Amino acid sequence: MGSSDGYSHYLLNNLVQSKEDRFMRDFYYVIIDEADSVLLDSASMPLVISGSPRVQSNLYGITDFFVTTLVEDVHYEIEDKKVWLTKEGVEYVQRYFRIENLYGEENYDILRHVVLALRAHFLLEKDTDYVVTDNGEVVLLDRSTGRKMTGMKLRGGSHQAIEEKEHLKLSQEQRSVASITYQNLFNLFPKMSGMSGTIADGKDELLEVYHKQVVVIPPNKPLARIDLPDQYFKTSEEQFDAVIKETVKRHKTGQPVLLIASLISDTEMLSKLLVQENIEHSVLNANNAFWEAEIIKEAGQKNVVTVATSMAGHGTDIRLGPGVKELGGLCVLGIGRMNNTRDERQARGRAGRQGEPGVSMFYVSLEDDVCEILGDDFMEKYIEKDKYISKRRIKKLVNKSQKIKEESSVFQRKNSVDYDSVMQRQKTIMYKIRNDLLDGMSLDENVLKQIYVNNINEFTKDHKKMDDKTMYRYILDNLSYRLKELSISSANKKDYLKQYADMAFKDKKQVLGNRFSEYCRLCTLKALDDGWIEEVDYLQQLQAAISGRSTAQRNLLYEYQREARLSFRDMEKSIKKAMIRNILLGEVSFGKDNEMIILYP
Repeated sequence: MGSSDGYSHYLLNNLVQSKEDRFMRDFYYVIIDEADSVLLDSASMPLVISGSPRVQSNLYGITDFFVTTLVEDVHYEIEDKKVWLTKEGVEYVQRYFRIENLYGEENYDILRHVVLALRAHFLLEKDTDYVVTDNGEVVLLDRSTGRKMTGMKLRGGSHQAIEEKEHLKLSQEQRSVASITYQNLFNLFPKMSGMSGTIADGKDELLEVYHKQVVVIPPNKPLARIDLPDQYFKTSEEQFDAVIKETVKRHKTGQPVLLIASLISDTEMLSKLLVQENIEHSVLNANNAFWEAEIIKEAGQKNVVTVATSMAGHGTDIRLGPGVKELGGLCVLGIGRMNNTRDERQARGRAGRQGEPGVSMFYVSLEDDVCEILGDDFMEKYIEKDKYISKRRIKKLVNKSQKIKEESSVFQRKNSVDYDSVMQRQKTIMYKIRNDLLDGMSLDENVLKQIYVNNINEFTKDHKKMDDKTMYRYILDNLSYRLKELSISSANKKDYLKQYADMAFKDKKQVLGNRFSEYCRLCTLKALDDGWIEEVDYLQQLQAAISGRSTAQRNLLYEYQREARLSFRDMEKSIKKAMIRNILLGEVSFGKDNEMIILYP
């Protein structure tokens, strides 16, 4: 199955309203194509089914303008793809918005929007993390492939913050109604298999996260590709210069050349330089992915030069044209050290397929994206001040940066498994109850009565000095739209409410007769879904909020688990209240085929 399709089918299958609407069989066995990309690179990307819209906030504009007035290292700091406010920054926010305590509950919305705007401006880059289409839409990019992720949106208001930054019309912020990551989706299958040319590099992670072993199958024909040693440069200018020189040299012989870069901006720069050299070429990036297979298919023909982002045209074989074997096969030139060795091996693997000749070489510099980790001070010292640095030292630094980047990605993926497993545990409980209800589990009337008794006990505990007005308000909101006077001997308001609930329950049962059990089941399903949607949405927001916190002295996963436990308990209470409200206040009519139609309160 196409992974994102299977994903949404699984989520939608658990949102159906009757068992006839379920369309998925039980999970037994899954075969995954490009397993490294799905199980590792995209592993922690949560796929979310969005539902009812949130009330749109009016804080995006004001906070967007506000963050443009901040000064780095004075008001905010950036480190390791995280951004946070300094003490001075917090004080400045409080002065600007005229509030006492930014972290007080009453100012949660301001804090949330300031954090969203900070991330949009300082962590998310246009043409690297997203592109803006001609019709004013923000479309996310997959960093590892440079491909557009059409239809996918960042959650929790991040998408709207980018739209505000780019001065576009804001799209509607949606609630998450269902969510799961690839890791947890595929772990639902008792048996899993997949193929990939480079997954052996991630064998330890696959064993730990998916409990699967990697078996290396020897190639069909011996590898004839020549992998030349990397070329090291101090600046990107020298690096691009060398790449173009090599391209010109090989192009003169008629050998096809495939230039692979990580960023869209790099592919565009290479294209400009090739135009200056009067070399005809095709460019393949997220802006023209429509022609992907066509462009990449021709990359092995004589005299052809192709510029592409790292994974473009994946899955399309590059066939060598007549006379190309004699010229040494396809030449792959990689620009910039990639985030991990798997991506690099994949890039090299575009040449020398099925024992054909080919050649690959990478051009690396200290200004590659992966070297950001070395910090601005280092860059300034060596690049801006034009200080000498040996090729050996450059090699050491670039390798170290890549290793740190790779380890950090592995850590983040493992972390995301832990976070998502919290929701997974809750989901298992909720989906089981939901499936039991769909399969016709009848609800014991005594249990339902006990629930409304408990609800009334809770309410009276919170309203010890209840007046008549409060009591009648509770009746109208929870028990009946028509007020009746009850004659009861006890002056106790709690007893009065319980007897009122008994009467309303009895009336409903009488009206519906033998359909009462089915009615209760549908009302419970509705309450269950509404409560679970709020919980999923809350956990999504909570994870985003927690991951932005400073890690000093805190175990963030523990905090998340604790908050999630508390919110699950609150959800149980709210579901029980909603169940009874639905049952007692729901209006029933019957459609064609005597189908029950319920108008919920």
